[in-house]
Amino acid sequence: MSMLSQPTSTDLGDRLRDAYAMSAEFMADIISQTCRRFPAAGQSGKSARVERLIQSGAWTDAAIALLDLELPQWQVRRLVYDEGEWHCALSRERELPDWLDQSIETRHADLALAILSGFVEAQRISAPENRTSVPTVRRGISQLYEPLFVDNIG
Repeated sequence: MSMLSQPTSTDLGDRLRDAYAMSAEFMADIISQTCRRFPAAGQSGKSARVERLIQSGAWTDAAIALLDLELPQWQVRRLVYDEGEWHCALSRERELPDWLDQSIETRHADLALAILSGFVEAQRISAPENRTSVPTVRRGISQLYEPLFVDNIG
């Protein structure tokens, strides 16, 4: 895959939704596409823990540890199993009542994939936007636009 066709978080969200089960390769894809803190070399304690959990196939624990490493401001608010699916809610303000909280809600038949779906969405929401501190000027001003000079304002 070339750098020009790098998958977006939307593509990753679709892959998570369509996945049947977790694998080490899929977890590596998620980490490479979404994680900024997960070091490539020189392991920190938290990232080494995530790697040990992945190696042992502890997908749910790895998903929660990855959330703690990458997005410590987000927490699991609710995990519910209902009619064959895990419903996961992630929140920045877990102590607020549901109706005041802006949580991310995901669901999947696999618990780890439900948590990772929420993680990818939280990562997308939390990503810094490419904005400058100076407002941009709208391009393509209409041909009908003519500057007007008023010399004597009264």
